[in-house]
Amino acid sequence: MAVTPDRPHHLVAVHPLHAFFTAGMVPLFLGALITDWTYANSYHIQWSNFSSWLIVGGMVLCGIVLVLSIVDLVRHRAGRSVLYFLVVLATFVLGFINALVHGQDAWAIMPEAPILSLIVFVLAAVAAWLALSGRRVGGVR
Repeated sequence: MAVTPDRPHHLVAVHPLHAFFTAGMVPLFLGALITDWTYANSYHIQWSNFSSWLIVGGMVLCGIVLVLSIVDLVRHRAGRSVLYFLVVLATFVLGFINALVHGQDAWAIMPEAPILSLIVFVLAAVAAWLALSGRRVGGVR
């Protein structure tokens, strides 16, 4: 006879694709932060271009994560799901503003670009932490 553990709704494991996209946006936004910092120190325009492309990649993954967080919110409606959704939404909105700032001329993005990239990276890291920590399947009784 198989024993299935009772799992509260707040301890449901995150889907592997959801985890992949959530964890994937963090290094892209980190790369954007690093290339913004490098541009601020060197003023080589190519670093600004690298940042723009890394932000686009991060925003694509963040958009997918936003949709998946809405699904998670509808399915579980727990306090952690609401917080996770709000953090992902803030990441998406500020990431979009960051992309608009990076769409300007390279000289015009300073000093907003590194500051926005730092905020977006921290929000993405918090979102990944909320999605991937504390959610286990099974466990010890």
